[in-house]
Amino acid sequence: MSGIVINIDPVIGQIGPFQLGWYSVAILLAVMVAVLIAAGEAKRKGIPSAEIYGLLPWVLLAGLVGARLFHVIDRWEYYAGNPLQILQLQQGGLAIWGALAGGAAATVVYARVRHISLGRLADVAAPAILAGQIIGRLGCIINGDAAGGVTSLPWGFVYVHPQSMIAGGLYGVPTHPYPVYEMLWNGAVLLFIMRLRHRLAKDGLLFLSYLSLYSVGRFVLSFVRQENAMLWGLQQSQVLAIAMLMASVAVFIYLWQTARAEVTSESTS
Repeated sequence: MSGIVINIDPVIGQIGPFQLGWYSVAILLAVMVAVLIAAGEAKRKGIPSAEIYGLLPWVLLAGLVGARLFHVIDRWEYYAGNPLQILQLQQGGLAIWGALAGGAAATVVYARVRHISLGRLADVAAPAILAGQIIGRLGCIINGDAAGGVTSLPWGFVYVHPQSMIAGGLYGVPTHPYPVYEMLWNGAVLLFIMRLRHRLAKDGLLFLSYLSLYSVGRFVLSFVRQENAMLWGLQQSQVLAIAMLMASVAVFIYLWQTARAEVTSESTS
């Protein structure tokens, strides 16, 4: 059997009904790193770090609800027959698009209430979100809940632990290491926007750059995954990626043209 064997129990330990899983540890670490990065970026952009800590619980709550909701909808056939599993968050199953939607909604409300530039707050969040996504996928590697399709490539992951969340037909079979692919793509995007952040003066452009590039990567990489087709043979994540790409590019162009018009107006006045 060729490939990289993953034989790790997703559950670290259990006390009564409470389970501590590697997925939960990865998410917790991702949140901690993301908050530290966001606090540093906020200070650089003139936003008090206290605002990031004030926003944090609302983003976490809304992001968690959105992430779980999107995941449950995508796999409704399973959860309709196993409704109690909807609350088993420690086992994995958080959709990034849902997390972004929920977190964005909370951020919009917080920015309006606190009278903070939404675009600037979004730019602060961009590198933090990417770092969090990269770390969070470590939990998916162990869980097997985001595996790709069958592959003959030597770096395929072979899940053999009986508690792994790999689909039954893929158990013990080399599969594309989708989480690793996404981690590599997100790492490249993170490096790019960290260089780009000093060149984009208009608030919001950095976040839109992140959203556009992530959408491209998610659309392409999802072809190696085996998820339910939603529209035109595309998966839910791919349909959402197309929608997010179109929206983010449109808003980016509008803001970019607005910034250029402002510069031109100031130079001629």
